Amino acid sequence: MESTALTAPQADVQPNVIAEVRGGIGWLTLNRPQALNALSLEMIRAMSHALLAWQHDPEVHAVILRGEGGKALCAGGDIRFFHRAATAGEHTQLVTFFTEEYRLNHLIFQYAKPYIALMDGVVMGGGMGISQGASLRVVTERTKMAMPETNIGLFPDVGGGWFLARVPGHVGEYLGVTGQMIEAADALSVGLADCHVTTEALSAVVQRLRDGTWQSAEQIAACFTEAATAPDAAKAIVIPHRAAIDACFSQATIPAILANLAGSTDAGWAAQTAAHMAKRSPLMMAVTLELIRRGRHTTLADELRRELDMMTHVFAEGDGIEGIRALAVDKDHSPKWKHASIDAVRDDEVAAFFVSPWRREQHPLLGLSD
Repeated sequence: MESTALTAPQADVQPNVIAEVRGGIGWLTLNRPQALNALSLEMIRAMSHALLAWQHDPEVHAVILRGEGGKALCAGGDIRFFHRAATAGEHTQLVTFFTEEYRLNHLIFQYAKPYIALMDGVVMGGGMGISQGASLRVVTERTKMAMPETNIGLFPDVGGGWFLARVPGHVGEYLGVTGQMIEAADALSVGLADCHVTTEALSAVVQRLRDGTWQSAEQIAACFTEAATAPDAAKAIVIPHRAAIDACFSQATIPAILANLAGSTDAGWAAQTAAHMAKRSPLMMAVTLELIRRGRHTTLADELRRELDMMTHVFAEGDGIEGIRALAVDKDHSPKWKHASIDAVRDDEVAAFFVSPWRREQHPLLGLSD
């Protein structure tokens, strides 16, 4: 079966997700390059539809996810939609979006066939949610990876509290709390990627796969691993500062982390990190730290249920609306956070984010299993 589109374009307009079977591979191409392939609800539904259709299709041996445009796999969720829905009081729309997005994340993590994510360019937030569950995560010299949610008054969701909790040492807390962007070498060093392929080689591999006919997932995956090379570590942040990251971000609270940064012998990195944190939502940094610590002791399904609970709080009691306004709506980059400093954040405020508004038997993500 060749080039069978599951989401046909209307008239001359290409869909935002192009789903096709070609050469024994299910190709999922995110096709919203003008928005760095940010996920809309329509795109989430198109991806889910294709993956469910291919899961038991004998003609599909593996799935490959890629992004159109050359700049991003996926920059995250459609945060302007979040802002419009929240300010209009349309909380049902938000619950629907995140419920369906988290179901997609769970499907990818549990997928019955090899799922290969080409993490070329920007891969942030929701982009991590659709790639971290892949059986093969390919990065390039253009990869810019982050969970930057604290910068917009949110927390690292899409399973972030689960996969960041499983990063070695305390790098997960560092990445989640600060939203620090990393590139290929760092991603490989902490297990957030599996192999590095240059963009030139990646283009050739993709063309070879699209031109051929493949009979096994092993053949398909080997095309990437055989093209893999060592990444350039010149811009690495985690690798050269790993000891300081673990020392500082192992602390129990955000104030303790900041105190350790102030006294760190890795002075340049520490000062830069503290300055970075000063721009983040104090409340959501505290929430994120607690999320990742709890994530070490939970299943993925329970983590996604927890994150949906938290999203019901973040737009009502957190800094989500203000953070998105400052970054993406008014673009003044001057958010007025709920708290001016981390010292003003109360323990009971943080704890409130972990209280579910639903009884477990009524939870929208009840059906998820591990």
